[in-house]
Amino acid sequence: MRTLPEAVIFDMDGVLFDTERLYQEAAPLACADLGYTLPPGLVDATVGLSWEGTRALFADAFGPSFPVEAFVSGWIQRVDELSATQPITKPGVRELLATLDELGMPHAIATGSAHSVVQQLLFRSALTDHFPVVIAQGDYTEGKPAPDPFLKAAERLRVPPARCLAVEDSLNGVRSAVAAGMMPIIVPDLIPATDEMRALCVHVAEDLHEISTLLRIKAGLR
Repeated sequence: MRTLPEAVIFDMDGVLFDTERLYQEAAPLACADLGYTLPPGLVDATVGLSWEGTRALFADAFGPSFPVEAFVSGWIQRVDELSATQPITKPGVRELLATLDELGMPHAIATGSAHSVVQQLLFRSALTDHFPVVIAQGDYTEGKPAPDPFLKAAERLRVPPARCLAVEDSLNGVRSAVAAGMMPIIVPDLIPATDEMRALCVHVAEDLHEISTLLRIKAGLR
C-alpha cells in the first residue's frame, strides 16, 4: 500500500463474517434435503462467485433436472440457521472499523449477497450503524469478477475508485477490484493466496488486525 486510501470497500462473506465456512457446511445439507449428493470441490469453486455464476455452476454439475432455485433457497436457509447459533464476526472487524472512524475514512460493503442477508448479519453482529452504504444484489448489472459492485460503492461514497482500498478474500473479488481501478488487499479465508492474487494485490494480510495496523502507520498514528 503506497498511499493512504480515502475510503475502504469490503467484501462481506469471508471478510467481515465467517460465512464462507458456513456455506461450506450448509451446501451438502441443502443438497441432501433435495435427495442429491454434493460432488467434492464444487462449493470451493463458488468462493467469490456471483449468485448467477453459482447457479450456472450447480446446474452444469447436476444437469438440467436439478432444482437450482429450490437448492439456493434451501442453502441460504441452512446458512441462516447455522449463523444464528454461533459467532460469525471475523477477528479484527471492530478494531478496523474503529480505526476507520478515527481516520474519518468512509467505508462500504460490496457483496454478491442479497440486501436482506446483509442486513440480518449486520444486525446480529451489532454493526448496522457502521455500514450506511451497502451494495448488494439488485444494485448492479454484473457481479464479481466484473467491476460493477465496487464501482457502485465508490460512486455512493463519492470517492474516486483509484483512491479506494478494496478488501477481499477471493480471486474473483480481487479481479473485480482491479477491473474497478482500486487498490485490492486480500485476507485469505478458505483459499490460500495464489501467485495471481499476490501479483494483483497491494498487500496480502494475515487478518483484519493487520490492515488496521497498516492504515494507522500510513496515517502516522503509530
